[in-house]
Amino acid sequence: MKNKGLTMTIVFEAESANYGEGYNNITTLKKLTRGDGNTYTYISRQALRYNIIEQMKYDNTPVEANGKGDKKVIQFTPDANIDKYPEIDLFGYMKTKEGNGAETRNAVVRLSNAISLEEFEGDNDFLTNMGLAKRINSNNSIAQSEIHKSYYSYTIVVDLDKVGIDGELEISEDEKKNRVKNLLRTIQFLYRDIKGRRENLSPVFVIGGVYDIKNPFFENRIKLSKNKLDTKILKDIIESDEEIKSHTEIGYIEGIFANNDDIKENLKAIKVNEFFNNLVKKVEEEC
Repeated sequence: MKNKGLTMTIVFEAESANYGEGYNNITTLKKLTRGDGNTYTYISRQALRYNIIEQMKYDNTPVEANGKGDKKVIQFTPDANIDKYPEIDLFGYMKTKEGNGAETRNAVVRLSNAISLEEFEGDNDFLTNMGLAKRINSNNSIAQSEIHKSYYSYTIVVDLDKVGIDGELEISEDEKKNRVKNLLRTIQFLYRDIKGRRENLSPVFVIGGVYDIKNPFFENRIKLSKNKLDTKILKDIIESDEEIKSHTEIGYIEGIFANNDDIKENLKAIKVNEFFNNLVKKVEEEC
């Protein structure tokens, strides 16, 4: 593939999609606090990676416990190579051979955390297993779980020229493209199973393209207020460079945000499925 970078910043809507360790009978969401004093929930990049790999059906790379005693870590087996296992081609690896140190491959596909665009207000859900308890006329303890429904934004970056190449080992151009196209289709229809729910992580808004400049242009640039997406920030970035202007497209599900007409007119948004179809064509033709 040519020396190009693919980047997309994606917005989706989800509820309570990544929990932390919790304490006692309280289950807590993963959260962070910004300088404005507000708290935001997030879905970790590791969680996103897990769902992407699983739904791409690439979660078959062999692993082993490496080390001694309580210090063992789970790593990919030394004989796992990128030609047979697309997971480590796209998301990198660390493999250790005793006496030979560690062998690593940097990720070709990089993900950011998916951070909520709406602040967390401390909402909680109280849970019981009353349905089963009633069967034996028993009382049931109450569990507490934090809940947050919000739009989330994350960015994905792909070094297209590094797909399918690991030292002297290189796969065919067709297989390189197939792996990237599989990734794009998975992102388009991504979901996450959590606590008996299936959350739809497919984009309601997506902006990006294939560029000569390998930069996540739109990362941390998605702003939302009163269900209105800030189009001025995005338009300023698009207009800042001819490379960005020429190769950026926006996909949008109509009727999601309050400033629907603004998004369509000022950002020239197309349908989400058209966005992904066009991106797949670019990977096929230009890379």
